[in-house]
Amino acid sequence: MASITQHQIQKFHKDGFLVLEQFFSAEECDSMRNQIQRIVAEMEVPPHCRTAFSTREQEQLQAQGSSDYFLTSGDKIRFFFEKGVLDEKGNFLIPKEKSVSKIGHALHAYDPVFKQITHSPKVQELGRKLGLERPVVVQSMYIFKQPGIGGEVTPHQDATFLHTEPLGRILGFWIALEDATQENGCLWFIPGSHTNGITRRMVRAASGASTCVEFVGSEPTYDDKQFIPLPISKGGLILIHGEVVHKSELNSSESSRHAFTFHVMEAKGTTWSKENWLQPTPELPFPSLYT
Repeated sequence: MASITQHQIQKFHKDGFLVLEQFFSAEECDSMRNQIQRIVAEMEVPPHCRTAFSTREQEQLQAQGSSDYFLTSGDKIRFFFEKGVLDEKGNFLIPKEKSVSKIGHALHAYDPVFKQITHSPKVQELGRKLGLERPVVVQSMYIFKQPGIGGEVTPHQDATFLHTEPLGRILGFWIALEDATQENGCLWFIPGSHTNGITRRMVRAASGASTCVEFVGSEPTYDDKQFIPLPISKGGLILIHGEVVHKSELNSSESSRHAFTFHVMEAKGTTWSKENWLQPTPELPFPSLYT
């Protein structure tokens, strides 16, 4: 892997994203895929996915179970499923390895393979080249984008979910573990859209509210014609500025589009919002990217 150039860094600042092909080797990608297969093989279906709906009250308990499961996943390895893959008893209607939508949000801390990738020397070197002084890892996710059912991800900015003061302190690392194409749901970006701040925030709801999080503000209607697709080969890395607008389409193809992604925050002079869904815990304070 060639070192990032000054020209590429300027391009990142101009566009809000940067594609680095062949950043990781095929072997590194396969080690992550093999590890996730092992994790899925041992996976237990969470209890909140198993209750048969009967009364409104139970439905609310179910929703609360889902939201608690999500809200407390920042320092754990947890499973999130595609719609319609489980019956009400929590049995799989399709092969279980094809049912998972994503696994989050602390693979980088608790799984040796993903920890090694997240803190690999080339990632640390990239952080230094980008001028990050005290980067910490805030979350990680393995995204499956299953064939035929991998849902679309509507246009959004990562800082909507991971808010900092000041803005501009969140950086996403998105690693293609298989070729990502327009057919299987590659990412699309609006170049330069990272310079106008954010219009929407997801915050923790007041305790006792019916949902665990709520949105403040609204997502503008983006012009579809402004998005450009970023197909990328297996092993490629996309750097994503926390405020750049991006999306992905439904995977209508017959091949999955696995990706491993993690977010880093420049902690120097930065305040992590207490209203974010994700919070550091005594068990897992945000670890330094640099080792």
